[in-house]
Amino acid sequence: MIRLELRGDASLTLRIGAPVLAGALALALAAIPLAFSGAPLGRAYGLLFEGALGSRFALTETLARCTPLILTGLAVCVAFRARLYNIGAEGQLYAGALAAVALGSGAVSAPPFVLIPLVVIAGMVAGALLMLGPTWLKVRFGVDEVVTTLLLNFIVLLFVSMMLEGPMKDPLGLGWPQSEPIVPEAALPPLLPRARVHAGLLIALAAVVLVQVLMTRTIWGFEIRAVGANSSAARFAGMSVTGTLVRVGLLSGALAGLAGVGEVAGLKGYLTQDLSPGYGYAGIVVAMLASLNPIGVIAAAFFVAAVFVGADSMSRAIAVSSYIANLIVAMALLAVLLGGLFVRYRIRFAARSAGHA
Repeated sequence: MIRLELRGDASLTLRIGAPVLAGALALALAAIPLAFSGAPLGRAYGLLFEGALGSRFALTETLARCTPLILTGLAVCVAFRARLYNIGAEGQLYAGALAAVALGSGAVSAPPFVLIPLVVIAGMVAGALLMLGPTWLKVRFGVDEVVTTLLLNFIVLLFVSMMLEGPMKDPLGLGWPQSEPIVPEAALPPLLPRARVHAGLLIALAAVVLVQVLMTRTIWGFEIRAVGANSSAARFAGMSVTGTLVRVGLLSGALAGLAGVGEVAGLKGYLTQDLSPGYGYAGIVVAMLASLNPIGVIAAAFFVAAVFVGADSMSRAIAVSSYIANLIVAMALLAVLLGGLFVRYRIRFAARSAGHA
């Protein structure tokens, strides 16, 4: 007879190894659809890795794709640690991008050392405010934040579409709805010449460090962990569960909004309806692969970004759909959820008792 026994405390090796094995398993399982598509497996995997890491261009593209994933993964990580299930990072990303463009496309005239921080703050405030509503509804009326944050994604996307077709449309655009460009004084500088990786990556890495310190070295971080572990016990101990959840919601939305700022002020230079290929939703996978650990978000985001960039390169070379990347990421999520079971529980094989023989 098989039974599951709760582990007292999983070892560091097990906690790190489970997500790594999950990613490896997802890559291995991707061989099945690749084989059915008729692709040569050895060459397909070679192109996947070469397209993501095989050259300076490939590596910088992976880092550029990694930047918003770090921030959306971090946004989900912070919220989920408090059991505030933010599924709205996609909408918060667009809200941050919209605020950044509204302020950084000429509304304010200032030198870069003033305008860049203003644009960053505006994007973070927009994302935070978008998450404030679902958080307040949860703590005040018990409304399921999964539903409200998910539905807000579609509302924000429709609002962005309306703004790009109306007040914020670039009059010099060539028919495709897009905003006016970010002025040079508000743009995040590139980190390398002739590469798309920009200073937003450094901001994202700094955010990881700050969140890690917050979660592990501060009283508020302890409250977040306590509320996530048992909100009733935290309330009994005198902690303000409502205040903690509201602060977590604001921080989570701000991080996702910051991802939108990076995409318009550092990468594209303007806002379009297809700004994000699903970074907000991919952030959930990143956070789960990282086991809700802020530092682990960096490695998880890099893995997901490498899969997406490598799959794009592979699809161009051997005519395999780039959607294989979505399949790999989805399988990685399923594998890490399964791996989490083994991290939390130990499998025991017990002999069947005589009374049940």
